[in-house]
Amino acid sequence: MTDREVLELIEKGKTRTAWASRQMPVLSQIRARFQKEHPFCGIKVGLCLHISAKTANLALALRDGGATVYLAASNPLSTQDDIAWYLRQEGIEVFARRGESDEEYRASLEKVLFFSPDYLIDDGADLTILYHLKGARTVKGGTEETTTGVTRLKNLEKAGKLLFPVVAVNQALTKYLFDNRYGTGQSALDGILRATNILIAGSCAVVCGYGWVGKGVARRLQGMGARVIVTEVSPVRALEALMDGFQVLPINKAAEIGDLFITCTGNLKVISRDDLKKMKDGAILANAGHFNVEIDLSALEELSTEIRSLSPLIKEYLLRNGKRIYLLGEGRLVNLVCGEGHPAGVMDLSFSTQALSLEFLVHEGANLDARVHSVPEFIESQIASLKLKSLGAEIDSLTPEQIRYLSGFLTEE
Repeated sequence: MTDREVLELIEKGKTRTAWASRQMPVLSQIRARFQKEHPFCGIKVGLCLHISAKTANLALALRDGGATVYLAASNPLSTQDDIAWYLRQEGIEVFARRGESDEEYRASLEKVLFFSPDYLIDDGADLTILYHLKGARTVKGGTEETTTGVTRLKNLEKAGKLLFPVVAVNQALTKYLFDNRYGTGQSALDGILRATNILIAGSCAVVCGYGWVGKGVARRLQGMGARVIVTEVSPVRALEALMDGFQVLPINKAAEIGDLFITCTGNLKVISRDDLKKMKDGAILANAGHFNVEIDLSALEELSTEIRSLSPLIKEYLLRNGKRIYLLGEGRLVNLVCGEGHPAGVMDLSFSTQALSLEFLVHEGANLDARVHSVPEFIESQIASLKLKSLGAEIDSLTPEQIRYLSGFLTEE
């Protein structure tokens, strides 16, 4: 790459980061305070996040708060190279490029850990797990962005192997009620439409999993006119989906009638070899879960007599039975590989929660046990209040009498 090409990427990344910042008013206010108070002075922070314009604003906020920031991608195909180059220009150590191999991906995580960070901000727990495998002892605390990552870290905690306190940002109401539901709901469909330009209305769409991501995806498919089928392993979530107006079927039955399949579970082989055999000609597969394990990709290859790329985002698999199946984004996160990821307006909430959770760890981490912790309620309240204000909304306050009533104290007539 020539110097001119690098400069063009830097300028493009700067422009896109500034545009995202305009839609992230809460994080912008937090960044302004960090610039004055420098809560992270002398602290090294290792980040493993999708490298996008939204992430750039978080990294810059931490830098302005005094931190030295090291950043690797949490997905080999989610890095936006213009953002990576712009952040390097801004003094952020970035170890990532779009399309890196699995070996390069792991090497990037190794590079972040080489600098012995004091705190980790992770997305999927790959960086945190790798740190534990290396047996290092420099990290004082961390945060985790995703459902998959929190699950992995809770299992580490149950095994008695978690080495430091982790704040489960994904469990925060200001995260999963908005990011998982509205962010993924919108951006997953955006990625699918960018890749395929299919008509959603009238199609039969199968959503695998009815957690907050699945709920968001299903609702938006329904709003665009699709006939939506939900598959689930949880009786409670299946019942909820049914009462929300969706048809509920096992995946082995849904596989026979779906036109579009979107996995939203965080588990592996949700769409199995047998399911792939049953799919109709022209079925489209996409994944909205964190890792590319939800569709059995090995089975898909083994079942195929021919595989060809129709575009950088679509692969066509010609099966032995003569049917064709189309895979989007190599089975990785469709909203990031095929689109721009979550809207900045919703990441404003998630990354503000990340920033304040890190500040909480710096101040209180020494008093916390080595386990997975919830985001403190005062942080969530502060972020929600700032977001409401930025949207021009006002809410009521409890009167002293109402506070006494809710506290259980009776008043005399």
